[in-house]
Amino acid sequence: MKRHVLVALAALIPLATPSRAEDGGFRAGAAMSNITPLMGVPLDGTIMQIGPAKHVHDELWARCLAFDDGQSRLALVVVDCTMVSREVFDAAKRQIELETGIPPDRVCISATHSHSTPRALVGLVDDRLHRGYLDFLANRVADGVRRAVNNLAPAEIGWGGFEEPRFVHNRRWFIDPALWATNANPFGDTGERVKMNPGREGLAKPAGPVDPECFVVSVRHRDGRPIAALGAYGLHYIGGVPGGTVSADYFGVFAKRLRENLGAADLDPPFVGLMANGTSGDINAVDYSAPAERFPPYERMNFVGAELARQAAEAIGRFEHRHAGVTLAAASAELDLAVRKPDAKRLEWARKTAAPPGETKRLTRPQVYARETLMLAEYPDRVSLPLRAFRVGGLAIAQSPCETFAETGLAIKAASPFPKATFTIELANGFYGYLPPPGHFDWGGYETWPARSSLLEETAEAKIRAKLIELIGQTAAPK
Repeated sequence: MKRHVLVALAALIPLATPSRAEDGGFRAGAAMSNITPLMGVPLDGTIMQIGPAKHVHDELWARCLAFDDGQSRLALVVVDCTMVSREVFDAAKRQIELETGIPPDRVCISATHSHSTPRALVGLVDDRLHRGYLDFLANRVADGVRRAVNNLAPAEIGWGGFEEPRFVHNRRWFIDPALWATNANPFGDTGERVKMNPGREGLAKPAGPVDPECFVVSVRHRDGRPIAALGAYGLHYIGGVPGGTVSADYFGVFAKRLRENLGAADLDPPFVGLMANGTSGDINAVDYSAPAERFPPYERMNFVGAELARQAAEAIGRFEHRHAGVTLAAASAELDLAVRKPDAKRLEWARKTAAPPGETKRLTRPQVYARETLMLAEYPDRVSLPLRAFRVGGLAIAQSPCETFAETGLAIKAASPFPKATFTIELANGFYGYLPPPGHFDWGGYETWPARSSLLEETAEAKIRAKLIELIGQTAAPK
């Protein structure tokens, strides 16, 4: 990736350093940066075949929030993209450090995982518009954080959660044992016990829990005027968006409706609503134990976003906001993990199954996974993952660079030294595929099939979970 900075001038640009507010208290600032793609930018993913962007239903944004305790700063950014490569986020963080002085390990940038947005992955496709979007995205994220820092003002913060179980359902189901023998994966193997999005026939029970909590962080001026509010909810996305149409899904609806609910439509600087994706790797809004429902385009995402925003606004009204003693801390680590590389038998299958070079027809599912197998074979044997934890006052934020299952998020909360004040943001600071807990590999299902969408070793979840809990503990330790 190109770094759009004038290196020759870098030494002449002083790094911005935190300046203590007059009363020595907590400050915050927020801003939004438009990241809507050009028409024609591909919306395809590692597995999904969507095609190029042809229309925009609602604009996409990088929603930015900066904190300053007089000694250090943190920044949180939520981008309306399906997933983003670490290289793109790192390019943005280099610019952010140059322009604001905030170190890269004190910037959390996460993707919402709306499926009607670009997959900002390096090397995903050989396409000029795609490559251009990666540079554009990094620049716009950096601009947004810079503007959020410009808006820093004396502030107070409050947080809490509410439960909304209507919209979160585990999409992985154990199926009737009588169906195991015919339940085949893309590689032709049968016997898997779990299916993703399995329909409504032959179901036994969900293959995991859900986390119904929507956590909310409210930031406002000392006089009560809202600055920003961040939600985190473990729901994959809603959908109902026509093919080729760009939309931020319920994440964008939440942000818009929350601004209205808080009476913050005409503030200067503008109020910023953010909805981060919690731990939703195995969660969606479809209840397979109930009869199927159909909705017109956009109806369901509008309803879910509006309901979460309504309840978030009500919760914010109950929060105790504080500014005295709100300090910031961060802890980070690089975790080295193995890649699940294909063996000789799988490679032979992939070479026989892969689509011919230059194939323009829609690929079959086996052809998709044959392509993925050949790509995994070219991956390095090991990868290094960025793991981060932030503390803001008595609030802890864990950051996972994977599509993380609900049970992992629940386990992190349970082990945190910040009871009832911990949440996890997934797809943060990079993209390394699904993160199934170890037992799920024996059960099978889409999230476990080796591909760029599920590439890490089978013990990865336990290692990541343990390290994130450790990092949260480090932020709680005296400095």
